[in-house]
Amino acid sequence: MERYLQLCARHNMYVADCTTPANFFHLLRRQMKTTFRKPLIVFTPKSLLRDPRCVSPIEDFTHGAFQETFDDETVKKADVKTLVFCTGKFYYDIIVKRAELGRNDVAVVRLEQLFPLAVDQIKAIIDSYPNVDDYVWAQEEPKNMGAYGYMLMNFDLVKFRLASPAPAAAPAAGSSVRSKARYAKAIAKVFDKNL
Repeated sequence: MERYLQLCARHNMYVADCTTPANFFHLLRRQMKTTFRKPLIVFTPKSLLRDPRCVSPIEDFTHGAFQETFDDETVKKADVKTLVFCTGKFYYDIIVKRAELGRNDVAVVRLEQLFPLAVDQIKAIIDSYPNVDDYVWAQEEPKNMGAYGYMLMNFDLVKFRLASPAPAAAPAAGSSVRSKARYAKAIAKVFDKNL
């Protein structure tokens, strides 16, 4: 993913990782309705096709437009101490873990469009949380992969703490047991600064 984002920095294109069917619909609609053509790269994991949490009401399809970011509307902003930024399907596993732990002090923000980065929207979201002292970039890819390097180069309003698997030579662990353990540890890092 980082390689694609670096390519995009040199070319005029869009890179997105949608978390809802309606937002994916509006992304494709925006692509077709614009009067000019740009390449569009969309990261779409197959697991979200079967995930019962990844649904959109019909009204979301018939109204609105593509959203580059989604703020967390399930928390009280004054209670939030940790603000987590992520993309794609990792969001759903983070919110499940947050519910298991009963952590009302953690908000999860989804970046739906990575390039061009909606810096003004992200800044507005950050400013709306008055008590946050911990900013986290969470990704399922190892530290040396994914969008983390891109975010470090292109977003410097806050210092991110990384919640991801350790750097690796390959994205796959080679074993489903090892892969699940790495994935679980990455999610645990979101909620524990000491891991």
